[in-house]
Amino acid sequence: MAIRRAMSGRIMDRTAVVGARYMSSWWRSVQPAPKDPILGVTEAFLADQSPDKVNVGVGAYRDDNGKPVVLECVREAERRIAGNLNMEYLPMGGSVKMVEETLKLAYGENSELIKEKRIAAVQALSGTGACRLFADFQKRFCPDSQIYIPVPTWANHHNIWRDAQVPQKTYHYYHPESKGLDFAAMIDDIKNAPNGSFFLLHACAHNPTGVDPSEEQWREISHHIKAKGHFAFFDMAYQGFASGDPEKDAKAIRIFLEDGHHIGIAQSYAKNMGLYSQRVGCLSVLCEDEKQAVAVKSQLQQLARPMYSNPPVHGALIVSTILSDPDLKKQWLKEVKVMADRIIGMRTALRGNLEKLGSPLSWQHITNQIGMFCYSGLTPEQVDRLTNEFHIYMTRNGRISMAGVTTGNVEYLANAIHEVTK
Repeated sequence: MAIRRAMSGRIMDRTAVVGARYMSSWWRSVQPAPKDPILGVTEAFLADQSPDKVNVGVGAYRDDNGKPVVLECVREAERRIAGNLNMEYLPMGGSVKMVEETLKLAYGENSELIKEKRIAAVQALSGTGACRLFADFQKRFCPDSQIYIPVPTWANHHNIWRDAQVPQKTYHYYHPESKGLDFAAMIDDIKNAPNGSFFLLHACAHNPTGVDPSEEQWREISHHIKAKGHFAFFDMAYQGFASGDPEKDAKAIRIFLEDGHHIGIAQSYAKNMGLYSQRVGCLSVLCEDEKQAVAVKSQLQQLARPMYSNPPVHGALIVSTILSDPDLKKQWLKEVKVMADRIIGMRTALRGNLEKLGSPLSWQHITNQIGMFCYSGLTPEQVDRLTNEFHIYMTRNGRISMAGVTTGNVEYLANAIHEVTK
């Protein structure tokens, strides 16, 4: 009996050792993820003790004092919501009222497509969540398809479609020499892509370049995409924020609708309502008829269920309260124009200061581009000099967040850029 107990004890000891070995090795192979380039810029800026430091890397609006902004229409909507909110789940498709108002912004206030109930739409976790939900939908129902993404694009686009396991290809977009649109090459890529390919398009205020096609160019893009039977998916993160006019900023989408495309749209209220942390957006897919729209929406909801089950309510209530009230919506339109106009004004000021310094380079692209970002044309080495010598922080691709430019720092920024580009 004693021998049996001793043997049993040794076996248990060995089992415990083996078990501990496995448990301790589960995550041994995990290496730290690479730092996000944009968040890394912010971390370096915060650590800098210089009183002259400037952050033009962050993709969030700032007022002319460099401070974050909460719109007055948002404050008023929150006052109306306060005390009237229960904590019940939203449906998997989100707030019906928010989705209805959001579709009007993209498809038009009196859109026949909305009246015919041809649009499958769900509330999403801002624009990122809308893109990811669509990428998973694409993978599930078009498993052999691929997505064409512009060069360059918002870096997270690549992450989203990669993690959804959708193969990616790229198409020409930015022309470094002119600092504008490489239109001819873009059209060639659309023509040469296999019939029925998916194309990711920025509806307005292209990130990171700020380069948008003209209305005539959008019409030609639409023509060639339709001729090839491609599917156009629009990421519209800046409606209203680009020009100050949400209708003008939706022009590309309206052109595609006029031409009879069945499109998809990711919408976000991070930039145009300043609801960055609320993560409120919408994914919509235009279908052949109401029956197809019902089916597509049901599948989008089924994809959302194991991801996050249902979206959050607070941001959706803010949006629906603002857009469904004529006075609040009017106030929002006024405030979003103020934001857009400040950005446009800073573009003019930055270009003017550079030209006043006698720079031999052309800075016309600063005012030709639109939206939050200016693709400056600065090299990584020049960006490094700006950081090391002048305490100016931006991503190494030379993307300047115009939201970080103020009347108080624009002259200093221009002087520094002039020094590193001489």
